Amino acid sequence: MTAIVDVLVPTCDRPAALAVTLTALAAQTGPPLRIVVSDQSERLAGALAPEVLAVLRYLRARGIEAEVRQHLPRRGMAEQRAFLLSLATAPYCLYLDDDVILEPGLLARLHAALVAQGCGFVGSAVHGLSHLGQKRPAQERIEFWDGLVQPETVRPGSAAWQRHHLHSAANLFHVQSRAQDRADRLYRVAWIGGCVLFDTHKLRACGGFDFWRDLPPEHCGEDVLAQLRVMERYGGCGLLPSGAYHMELPTTVTAREVDAPYVLSGAAPGVQ
Repeated sequence: MTAIVDVLVPTCDRPAALAVTLTALAAQTGPPLRIVVSDQSERLAGALAPEVLAVLRYLRARGIEAEVRQHLPRRGMAEQRAFLLSLATAPYCLYLDDDVILEPGLLARLHAALVAQGCGFVGSAVHGLSHLGQKRPAQERIEFWDGLVQPETVRPGSAAWQRHHLHSAANLFHVQSRAQDRADRLYRVAWIGGCVLFDTHKLRACGGFDFWRDLPPEHCGEDVLAQLRVMERYGGCGLLPSGAYHMELPTTVTAREVDAPYVLSGAAPGVQ
């Protein structure tokens, strides 16, 4: 069956977390999917770890195509994501971090929202459930979309940039827990980390992650910059309830002095 969604998973030295993330994908319903993992593990290829091999066999037995590509040397996360995008053949691609757990049915909800809106991306911000006991009402402001999602220009330091606080800790989980109506709603974002479904053509039309050549190997914020460019040209939004949960592992991107949206223009190619 031809995939409608390619799930693109960058990973490095996290075989246990990767196994959990892949297992959650087996419970997804909705459009046919294909999973592509780009593994930059240097100690032991993550795909060779017993727990990952077991899940790969399980996925394939369920009829889900899953492949792992070793991708070395490491040239930074933007290049890693660009490599994954070069492998995408489906009309939609879900960038999923290797430490995120998805609720059953989330992929179907993301796909339905993206098709209905016709925008560039719809994402599910990840909940950090270790922070459930922390209440941060000042960071829980949410701006819902009424009508179709429209293109927006968001830049570091702008008023819209402050929306990112909603995705810290368990803020979004507290917001959705108070909602009496559990129907899906879309809201305005600065960016979304960890779980974002793109229209593949629109992501490529905005340059994808080709800006990796303009960054040193040690950088961060590449996912943010790509989303800003897509959002400016086609629009993008967040999905509530989210349905994505962060494992809260230590980051594998430790050098954060070069932050892509701060050092490179956020404008998409062809957007003035």
